[in-house]
Amino acid sequence: MEYKTIGIIHSPFTEPQGMPIQPAGAKDIRGTIEIFEPFRKGLKDLDGFSHIILLYQFHRSRGFDLEVVPFLDSERHGVFATRAPKRPNPIGLSVVRLRGVADGVLTIENVDVLDGTPLLDLKPYIPEFDAQTDVRTGWLEQTKKNVSHKKSDDRFK
Repeated sequence: MEYKTIGIIHSPFTEPQGMPIQPAGAKDIRGTIEIFEPFRKGLKDLDGFSHIILLYQFHRSRGFDLEVVPFLDSERHGVFATRAPKRPNPIGLSVVRLRGVADGVLTIENVDVLDGTPLLDLKPYIPEFDAQTDVRTGWLEQTKKNVSHKKSDDRFK
């Protein structure tokens, strides 16, 4: 497999410790995405969408564990039942608000990503395609309400 970095995500977060763990906990936090010149033509018509899905590399993540204690719990869970950054393929996903597109730079809100994160891809968020109904959230059922207040710590160094 070969992937190309199409841009760089910029945010106010220079260290993982203390940053939001999901976009729901990053309300109104702004950032930008610099799309590299060879890929800017692909931004045509993106400005008509209010939200976008970011796929990026957890570039500061090293190694992985198949069982982890996630930020919203004190029990171990399989890594694939979590959003932990230390994964066999360190790929992250965030849905953020798109505020603007100008000269290859996207202005975004609700950013929960480290500054300098390599962007692998982006897609428009479309509720009719992406929002699911009749959803179960497994072990997170009791703790998901805490996501807006929970901050990252050093457990995934």
